[in-house]
Amino acid sequence: MGAKREVKDLQEIMTQLWPWYVSGPLLGLIVPLLLWLGNKDFGISANLRHICAMWPGKKPAFFQYDWRGQTWNLVFMLGLVAGGWVATFLYPGDSVHLNPTVLERLHAWGLGSPQSIVPPELFATSVLASWKAWAYLLGGGFLIGFGARYGGGCTSGHAISGLAMLQLPSLVAVVFFFVGGLISAWWIVPRVVVWLIGGGA
Repeated sequence: MGAKREVKDLQEIMTQLWPWYVSGPLLGLIVPLLLWLGNKDFGISANLRHICAMWPGKKPAFFQYDWRGQTWNLVFMLGLVAGGWVATFLYPGDSVHLNPTVLERLHAWGLGSPQSIVPPELFATSVLASWKAWAYLLGGGFLIGFGARYGGGCTSGHAISGLAMLQLPSLVAVVFFFVGGLISAWWIVPRVVVWLIGGGA
Protein backbone atom coordinates (compact mmCIF):
# COMPACT_ATOMS: atom_id res chain seq x y z
CA MET A 1 0.00 0.00 0.00
CA GLY A 2 2.83 2.35 0.91
CA ALA A 3 4.65 1.67 -2.37
CA LYS A 4 1.52 2.43 -4.40
CA ARG A 5 1.05 5.66 -2.48
CA GLU A 6 4.65 6.69 -3.21
CA VAL A 7 4.24 5.94 -6.92
CA LYS A 8 1.05 8.00 -7.02
CA ASP A 9 2.74 10.90 -5.23
CA LEU A 10 5.68 10.75 -7.65
CA GLN A 11 3.30 10.73 -10.61
CA GLU A 12 1.52 13.81 -9.26
CA ILE A 13 4.84 15.61 -8.83
CA MET A 14 6.07 14.71 -12.31
CA THR A 15 2.85 15.75 -14.06
CA GLN A 16 2.60 19.17 -12.42
CA LEU A 17 4.20 22.34 -13.72
CA TRP A 18 7.24 23.12 -11.61
CA PRO A 19 7.77 26.77 -10.63
CA TRP A 20 10.66 28.61 -12.22
CA TYR A 21 12.51 28.91 -8.92
CA VAL A 22 12.71 25.10 -8.76
CA SER A 23 13.23 24.04 -12.38
CA GLY A 24 15.55 26.96 -13.20
CA PRO A 25 18.18 26.26 -10.53
CA LEU A 26 18.01 22.51 -11.23
CA LEU A 27 18.72 23.15 -14.90
CA GLY A 28 21.43 25.66 -14.06
CA LEU A 29 23.19 23.19 -11.76
CA ILE A 30 23.87 20.87 -14.71
CA VAL A 31 26.86 22.92 -15.86
CA PRO A 32 28.78 23.23 -12.55
CA LEU A 33 28.04 19.60 -11.69
CA LEU A 34 29.44 18.36 -15.00
CA LEU A 35 32.51 20.56 -14.66
CA TRP A 36 33.03 19.48 -11.06
CA LEU A 37 32.44 15.77 -11.61
CA GLY A 38 34.51 15.32 -14.75
CA ASN A 39 35.41 18.60 -16.46
CA LYS A 40 32.75 17.91 -19.09
CA ASP A 41 30.86 20.35 -21.32
CA PHE A 42 27.10 20.00 -21.58
CA GLY A 43 25.63 19.77 -25.06
CA ILE A 44 23.26 17.61 -27.06
CA SER A 45 24.14 18.22 -30.70
CA ALA A 46 27.69 16.95 -30.13
CA ASN A 47 26.14 13.48 -30.04
CA LEU A 48 25.57 13.75 -33.79
CA ARG A 49 29.33 13.83 -34.23
CA HIS A 50 29.85 11.01 -31.73
CA ILE A 51 27.35 8.79 -33.56
CA CYS A 52 29.14 9.43 -36.86
CA ALA A 53 32.48 8.68 -35.18
CA MET A 54 31.09 5.33 -34.00
CA TRP A 55 30.42 4.30 -37.60
CA PRO A 56 32.99 1.72 -38.78
CA GLY A 57 35.10 2.16 -41.87
CA LYS A 58 36.85 5.11 -43.42
CA LYS A 59 35.78 8.50 -42.07
CA PRO A 60 36.80 12.15 -42.51
CA ALA A 61 39.35 13.48 -40.03
CA PHE A 62 36.58 15.34 -38.20
CA PHE A 63 35.16 12.00 -37.04
CA GLN A 64 38.47 10.29 -36.28
CA TYR A 65 38.73 10.50 -32.50
CA ASP A 66 38.02 8.34 -29.47
CA TRP A 67 34.26 8.71 -29.12
CA ARG A 68 34.22 6.31 -26.16
CA GLY A 69 35.26 9.17 -23.92
CA GLN A 70 31.89 10.77 -24.70
CA THR A 71 29.80 7.73 -23.80
CA TRP A 72 28.28 9.65 -20.90
CA ASN A 73 26.81 12.18 -23.35
CA LEU A 74 25.33 9.44 -25.51
CA VAL A 75 23.76 7.86 -22.43
CA PHE A 76 22.39 11.27 -21.43
CA MET A 77 20.79 11.64 -24.87
CA LEU A 78 19.21 8.19 -24.59
CA GLY A 79 17.90 9.22 -21.18
CA LEU A 80 16.19 12.24 -22.74
CA VAL A 81 14.48 10.01 -25.29
CA ALA A 82 13.47 7.51 -22.60
CA GLY A 83 12.21 10.33 -20.39
CA GLY A 84 10.02 11.65 -23.18
CA TRP A 85 8.61 8.18 -23.75
CA VAL A 86 7.85 7.73 -20.05
CA ALA A 87 6.24 11.19 -19.94
CA THR A 88 3.67 10.09 -22.52
CA PHE A 89 2.36 7.64 -19.92
CA LEU A 90 2.60 10.01 -16.96
CA TYR A 91 0.90 12.95 -18.67
CA PRO A 92 -2.77 13.03 -17.66
CA GLY A 93 -3.91 13.47 -21.26
CA ASP A 94 -6.37 16.29 -20.58
CA SER A 95 -7.47 18.51 -23.45
CA VAL A 96 -5.09 21.33 -24.27
CA HIS A 97 -6.45 24.75 -23.33
CA LEU A 98 -5.14 27.56 -25.52
CA ASN A 99 -5.78 31.25 -25.81
CA PRO A 100 -8.62 32.00 -28.28
CA THR A 101 -6.25 34.11 -30.38
CA VAL A 102 -3.91 31.14 -30.72
CA LEU A 103 -6.82 28.90 -31.73
CA GLU A 104 -7.86 31.39 -34.41
CA ARG A 105 -4.33 31.38 -35.79
CA LEU A 106 -4.18 27.57 -35.80
CA HIS A 107 -7.52 27.42 -37.62
CA ALA A 108 -6.22 29.92 -40.17
CA TRP A 109 -3.32 27.55 -40.83
CA GLY A 110 -5.74 24.68 -41.39
CA LEU A 111 -5.24 23.00 -38.01
CA GLY A 112 -8.14 21.90 -35.84
CA SER A 113 -8.55 22.52 -32.12
CA PRO A 114 -5.77 20.48 -30.49
CA GLN A 115 -6.83 17.62 -28.27
CA SER A 116 -3.26 16.72 -27.34
CA ILE A 117 0.14 18.36 -26.99
CA VAL A 118 0.90 18.05 -30.71
CA PRO A 119 -1.54 18.52 -33.62
CA PRO A 120 -2.35 15.21 -35.34
CA GLU A 121 -2.38 16.92 -38.74
CA LEU A 122 1.40 17.24 -38.42
CA PHE A 123 2.47 14.39 -36.14
CA ALA A 124 0.25 11.42 -37.00
CA THR A 125 1.96 8.45 -38.64
CA SER A 126 -0.32 8.89 -41.65
CA VAL A 127 1.46 12.17 -42.39
CA LEU A 128 4.55 10.17 -43.41
CA ALA A 129 2.71 9.04 -46.54
CA SER A 130 3.22 12.52 -47.97
CA TRP A 131 6.40 13.46 -49.81
CA LYS A 132 6.03 16.93 -48.34
CA ALA A 133 6.46 15.56 -44.83
CA TRP A 134 9.64 13.73 -45.83
CA ALA A 135 11.01 16.84 -47.53
CA TYR A 136 10.23 18.84 -44.41
CA LEU A 137 11.77 16.28 -42.04
CA LEU A 138 14.92 15.70 -44.09
CA GLY A 139 15.41 19.37 -44.90
CA GLY A 140 14.79 20.50 -41.34
CA GLY A 141 16.98 17.75 -39.93
CA PHE A 142 19.83 18.71 -42.23
CA LEU A 143 19.57 22.39 -41.31
CA ILE A 144 19.48 21.62 -37.60
CA GLY A 145 22.34 19.14 -37.72
CA PHE A 146 24.57 21.19 -40.01
CA GLY A 147 23.79 24.45 -38.24
CA ALA A 148 24.48 23.05 -34.79
CA ARG A 149 27.84 21.63 -35.80
CA TYR A 150 28.84 24.62 -37.93
CA GLY A 151 27.93 26.94 -35.07
CA GLY A 152 29.89 24.88 -32.57
CA GLY A 153 26.88 23.83 -30.54
CA CYS A 154 23.12 23.90 -30.12
CA THR A 155 20.88 25.81 -27.74
CA SER A 156 21.85 23.62 -24.79
CA GLY A 157 25.56 23.89 -25.50
CA HIS A 158 25.63 27.64 -26.06
CA ALA A 159 22.76 28.89 -23.88
CA ILE A 160 23.40 26.66 -20.87
CA SER A 161 27.10 25.79 -20.92
CA GLY A 162 28.51 28.64 -22.99
CA LEU A 163 26.75 31.48 -21.18
CA ALA A 164 27.51 29.92 -17.80
CA MET A 165 31.21 30.03 -18.72
CA LEU A 166 30.90 33.64 -19.98
CA GLN A 167 31.74 32.78 -23.58
CA LEU A 168 31.13 35.71 -25.95
CA PRO A 169 30.58 33.46 -29.01
CA SER A 170 27.83 31.68 -27.08
CA LEU A 171 26.14 35.00 -26.32
CA VAL A 172 26.19 35.89 -30.02
CA ALA A 173 24.83 32.44 -30.89
CA VAL A 174 22.00 32.71 -28.36
CA VAL A 175 20.99 36.15 -29.65
CA PHE A 176 20.70 34.77 -33.17
CA PHE A 177 18.87 31.68 -31.87
CA PHE A 178 16.17 34.02 -30.63
CA VAL A 179 16.19 36.09 -33.81
CA GLY A 180 15.89 32.95 -35.91
CA GLY A 181 13.16 31.63 -33.64
CA LEU A 182 11.10 34.79 -34.01
CA ILE A 183 11.50 34.79 -37.79
CA SER A 184 10.52 31.12 -37.92
CA ALA A 185 7.52 31.47 -35.62
CA TRP A 186 6.07 34.52 -37.35
CA TRP A 187 7.00 33.95 -40.98
CA ILE A 188 8.38 30.51 -41.86
CA VAL A 189 6.34 28.08 -39.74
CA PRO A 190 2.88 29.38 -40.77
CA ARG A 191 3.76 29.04 -44.45
CA VAL A 192 5.33 25.62 -43.99
CA VAL A 193 2.29 24.34 -42.08
CA VAL A 194 -0.09 25.58 -44.76
CA TRP A 195 2.12 23.97 -47.41
CA LEU A 196 2.29 20.66 -45.53
CA ILE A 197 -1.42 20.21 -44.94
CA GLY A 198 -2.55 21.94 -48.11
CA GLY A 199 -4.11 20.17 -51.03
CA GLY A 200 -2.16 17.46 -52.80
CA ALA A 201 0.20 14.93 -51.26
